[in-house]
Amino acid sequence: MTPKAKPLFDPKLFLAKVGEGRKIADYSKNQVVFSQEDRADAIFHIQKGKVKLTVVSNAGKEAVIAILDTGDFLGEECLAGRALRLSTATAMSDCSIVRLEKTAMIRVLHEEPAFSEMFLAYVLSRNMRIEEDLVDQLFNSSEKRLARILLLLANFGKEAKPEPLIAKISQETLAEMIGTTRSRVSFFMNKFRKMGFIEYNGGLHVHSSLLNIVLHD
Repeated sequence: MTPKAKPLFDPKLFLAKVGEGRKIADYSKNQVVFSQEDRADAIFHIQKGKVKLTVVSNAGKEAVIAILDTGDFLGEECLAGRALRLSTATAMSDCSIVRLEKTAMIRVLHEEPAFSEMFLAYVLSRNMRIEEDLVDQLFNSSEKRLARILLLLANFGKEAKPEPLIAKISQETLAEMIGTTRSRVSFFMNKFRKMGFIEYNGGLHVHSSLLNIVLHD
């Protein structure tokens, strides 16, 4: 009798189901997923919604270091032996998030090549994004940095289909992301609106023409 072939492993299906070492939880807007200095013992995967990562300095100054979307992982620093969280993760909208225990994550990475390939691709993509953010901070004006962040939030340049309409995001949060003041963000947002690059209509609508700001020398 021919033994049955092992069914193909589907990473997305694996992440969508509750199982050993993993569970799914819903978070409401502004609810904390984990806090800076919490024990780092799990990885999280966003099934639906947006999450922001913030850090607070010893002097009490807070900065937004990333905004993550559906399909992104967070908390992966525990795989590198980090014992405590480096940042605070907060839901920016209603979210559905999978929590994978560190041991369960390590096991599936060892046992399932398809999952390992998907996770490696994500980590490499995230690393490139961090490098791009660093270059952006070092060499570009705050106006260009704001334009780039808005385009990224709308998924321009990603494999996913662009979503020109962005859920409400405060100018304070945008200012923290690009390292400037809220008044400067307000000035540039009004400039972009007058030039027809963005619209306010129950949300923020970003047009691809905003790329003109990023590409202009």
